[in-house]
Amino acid sequence: MEHHFKNLYNRSNFVLTRNKISVEGLLSILDKFVLKSNINSNFFINDVSSLDNYKKNSLLFIDKEIIPSKINFSEICLITSNEEVYKKYLKENIFLVSNFNESFRNIINFMYIHEDSSDFKDEFSTINGSHISKYSSIQKSSVIQKNCVIGRGVEIGKNCIIKNNSVIKNAIIKDNVIIGDNTTIGSTGFGFDLKSPGATNIIPQIGIVYIDENTHIGSNCTIDRGKIDFTHIGKNCMIDNLVHIAHNVILGDNACLAAQSGISGSTLIGKNLISGGQSGYAGHIKIGDNVIVAGKSGVTKNIKDNSTIAGFPAIDIKEWKKLIIKQKKNGHK
Repeated sequence: MEHHFKNLYNRSNFVLTRNKISVEGLLSILDKFVLKSNINSNFFINDVSSLDNYKKNSLLFIDKEIIPSKINFSEICLITSNEEVYKKYLKENIFLVSNFNESFRNIINFMYIHEDSSDFKDEFSTINGSHISKYSSIQKSSVIQKNCVIGRGVEIGKNCIIKNNSVIKNAIIKDNVIIGDNTTIGSTGFGFDLKSPGATNIIPQIGIVYIDENTHIGSNCTIDRGKIDFTHIGKNCMIDNLVHIAHNVILGDNACLAAQSGISGSTLIGKNLISGGQSGYAGHIKIGDNVIVAGKSGVTKNIKDNSTIAGFPAIDIKEWKKLIIKQKKNGHK
């Protein structure tokens, strides 16, 4: 299962540039966090990259992963708190820092004015009872019902219906999408550090949500924007009411999620998922194609293609049924 989504959007449509910074300038921003550094080329930083979406003249925050060979190290600067990563890429533009999350937060807040910045601004027009950003783009064939908020940079394609009281921000929505009442798309992901809790220490989320065509999202749902790139909802998906999809989730085409389900951050899900109500998914796991998940299941590990699973922790449904029968024989009700 592979997902390749590159150059789907322009970050500057959604966040504002606060300050330009060079590689050498990072020394003053990171200040007390820098343990070691090496600078080969001093360029101005234009953006932030991820392992899946490399951009020229950008930062790459990396703590555990191996960096793909495709990256041109002369036009990227690495930030890590992993000594082994630092040793491996010692000859490149790289900073070894004592606090990975604080370094990310300080740099992003210095570079960008984003939605969780107190000085973030937007301009709205009131149209049919909804507040529509002057910096958004909505196709004329789409319908925005009452009391909605459509934020800066949002793109909404043809023949979409955005129902009452919905909030759409930091998002691109393709054609023929329906979004139910009271749903929020593009909200701040749950970026936090248990060592530094609190609203003033949240880890910035500067990505977006990308919803592909012919998808239906129910009422009272929440889909969080990506941390750096995006949360992606595939084509022809059917998402029931009261579903939460966290930041960086990739949901493949033709998914069907029943009510009160939750998918934790950075989970990769293949095509044709069928997921029963009140199911939960741990973060940073991979779910294959054509997987069926029984209601109230707790999925805690990677699942192979064509699996049918149930229970907590979710296992093959045949094994789960055997376990239930065994428990009943032993007096469990």
